[in-house]
Amino acid sequence: MDFLGGNILPLDSELKIFLVGIGAFLLLGACFSIISTQKPKDNENPTPIQSLWLFFYSCFLKPHRGDSKNNQQDALESFYKSQAGVYDATRKRLLKGREDMLALAAAQLALKAKAVDSNKNKRTWVDIGGGTGWNIEAMSQFVDVPTFFDSVYLVDFSPSLCEVARRRFARLGWVNVKIVCQDARKFRLEDHEPVHNGRPSSPEASYFSQEQPRHRGADLITMSYSLSMIPDYYSVVDSLTPLLAPNGIVGVVDFYVQSQVDVSFRNYTGGLIDRHVNFLGRTFWRAWFDIDRVALEPGRRDYLEYRFGTVLNANTRNYVLGAIPYYIWLGTRKQPLSSSLTHEIVEKVDALVTESPYLSPVKHSERLSQAIEKGASEIRSKAFDVAIVNLSSNLPLPSFFYQNHHYRIYYDDQLKKHSQFNDEYIYAFTWEDTRVDERILKLKSDDVVLAITSAGDNILSYALHGPARIHAVDLNPTQNHLLELKVAAYQSLEYEDFWKIFGEGKHPDFRALLISKMSPHLSSRAFQYWLSNHRIFTKNQGGLYDTGGSRHGIRIFRWITQVFGCRAAVKDLLTAKTLNEQREVWRNRVRPALLSRLVSKFVVSQEAFLWTALGVPKNQLAILETDHAVSNAVCGPNPTAKNTRSHAIWQYMVNTLDPMVESTHIAADNPYYLVCLDGKFSQQCHPDYLSPKAHARLSRPDALDNLRIHTDEIDEVLARITPGTLTVAVVMDSMDWFDPGSNAAISQITKLNRALKMGGRVMLRSAGLKPWYLKEFAQLGFVAKCMGSRDEGTCIDRVNMYASCWICTKRENLAPPTPPTPEIDSLGGVEITSLKI
Repeated sequence: MDFLGGNILPLDSELKIFLVGIGAFLLLGACFSIISTQKPKDNENPTPIQSLWLFFYSCFLKPHRGDSKNNQQDALESFYKSQAGVYDATRKRLLKGREDMLALAAAQLALKAKAVDSNKNKRTWVDIGGGTGWNIEAMSQFVDVPTFFDSVYLVDFSPSLCEVARRRFARLGWVNVKIVCQDARKFRLEDHEPVHNGRPSSPEASYFSQEQPRHRGADLITMSYSLSMIPDYYSVVDSLTPLLAPNGIVGVVDFYVQSQVDVSFRNYTGGLIDRHVNFLGRTFWRAWFDIDRVALEPGRRDYLEYRFGTVLNANTRNYVLGAIPYYIWLGTRKQPLSSSLTHEIVEKVDALVTESPYLSPVKHSERLSQAIEKGASEIRSKAFDVAIVNLSSNLPLPSFFYQNHHYRIYYDDQLKKHSQFNDEYIYAFTWEDTRVDERILKLKSDDVVLAITSAGDNILSYALHGPARIHAVDLNPTQNHLLELKVAAYQSLEYEDFWKIFGEGKHPDFRALLISKMSPHLSSRAFQYWLSNHRIFTKNQGGLYDTGGSRHGIRIFRWITQVFGCRAAVKDLLTAKTLNEQREVWRNRVRPALLSRLVSKFVVSQEAFLWTALGVPKNQLAILETDHAVSNAVCGPNPTAKNTRSHAIWQYMVNTLDPMVESTHIAADNPYYLVCLDGKFSQQCHPDYLSPKAHARLSRPDALDNLRIHTDEIDEVLARITPGTLTVAVVMDSMDWFDPGSNAAISQITKLNRALKMGGRVMLRSAGLKPWYLKEFAQLGFVAKCMGSRDEGTCIDRVNMYASCWICTKRENLAPPTPPTPEIDSLGGVEITSLKI
């Protein structure tokens, strides 16, 4: 408007129409609201239009200052009273993640129930801010609520919502559900449960009184979108601790906004995948939810994570309604009932990781005193170091300590050496022939094995032989996430589901199985990763084996066969019934395209392709070129053989693929190339760990208790293992990565000598016929023996990707270093434990 000139400028006609429309909508809405509120209060089946209007009016138009008392209950009642009957109908799409939280909690309780006599274990569930009871009824999808729980308490401060809940459970006939309309801070189980005879189970005392609760505690406490609506959340979170049973679970799902900077230095959050919300998102959602007194400040979630130990944590978005951020969190007591028990757990885990003998805390103190007197340094794991730091600071332990299994060893996921992989594994399957490994290693029950994880296939193959311990090592966290997923699947799934996930690489119900079955057997970070990437198994057209860095090589192969018109020939190769038929298809129809000089020069020999698709670093590439040059010099002048990179790569491909195709039947007995060509394994041809027999063995409750998964460099793990305790170390082709002019190889070989028993073996494969570092092994107490070589064009195993395979056996001890240095050589490992040719 222009008041200076005395005239009012006319509004745009479209704006007038818009304003009139808004005014009419509000007027009609107000009239409809008056009419709808005059209907009986017990109407729980309003029309969709009524439901939407009541939701809109209550959330965006009606003030929520309360009617008379001006307290929290009055404000809640002002907000909920008019919409109590339509609450469930209008929150289905808004309050996402409730079923997931309940399923995760039910899975945890079910696993714990197996460890005790279920007939003697009476379970109690307290649902704080339970509202209409929707959560409790929804839990029936996962457990039989009337029989699984002895008592269920719905605690809510809104009389209107509590009344809806009473009618719900009267209709269902669930007599074990009790509705308590009360301030959550004042709820005490001893007011409703029989007094627990004997020693109190809860260690917490009241702030003003030394009297301790006399109940056995709640096995499950849940808060579904209620924490964000409680003004005095500190006291409510504090009240949960004495309410929780010693081994109880707290489950929370709620909205949140948070910057990753806020939590970037915390090691107890259970992982940070998708936790960060950008500035615009944080500002908008805070302002939007503040209209309804829903507080999204990060302090609520932060305090929850500080007061309890994190079991599982997930951050996600409700994309149906504008990508609203919400989180799902499961926790347990911050510390066990006594500090001595805490230290005992830490000591036991530390012993299992370092191969040290486990000593009770008392004996350990005596042993430590003796070690100090002798001036000997004590070996500790990183998990032990961080546990001591957290306990001394009154912080929760890292989530690793609250897992049901201690397979996965603590690591700092925020370090650059781990984040460099950008949350992507390189290999979805392992490129090592387990049959040859089995023949060479002949593992026994007293063996202690250290091996690179890769995709975990070989680790599980070793587990079938039942060694005393297996240390799986990989610097890339996601490679270890993949191994964890396989271990969790063994522990929780039937063979049919296991086969679909890892045999076919696809399962339409993967997400549901992950949450309701596998989650109790996963670490928080691994669970976060697979929840965030569940579409690999459900939406990705190629499934699991068309993912990871190796997918680039597989896709380029498909592109080459498409360009050269031999896709049909590849299918015929996979359906060949005899080895002779396979050879015929290869020689005449596939080989001319795949092994053409053109492809080698412009595609395969490119350094970017070798690194991205095949994981070949420059040092390993140099080994290939050196062997090619030596071969040409030995054979004499040859006009078709040139000392160029493309010729070296072409010759290496020929030496790899020709003997393999000529010697092994891919469809019947070579799963490594079958999965590359077909994108999946078959019931006839697959790795050892995918057999029904392997599943039956490794799905036993204690079958994989001997497994420890380290996310670290090989050097770091070796440095923290008690000397003379390893018997086998499988380093694959990782030593090809070392620079021949550095001390990195000497450093690692020295640590291998220190960690291995006398007679212990190092198994390695190399792209070279006789790799340069064998001389270093010989000088540092080892004797090397060649277990297979391609120098005469032979096929040394079903993969045949390496030029040679070696066993280096320890024959003498090296003098201990003086003084011992905890530092790791700068080239000792940043990437060597994950990638290979």
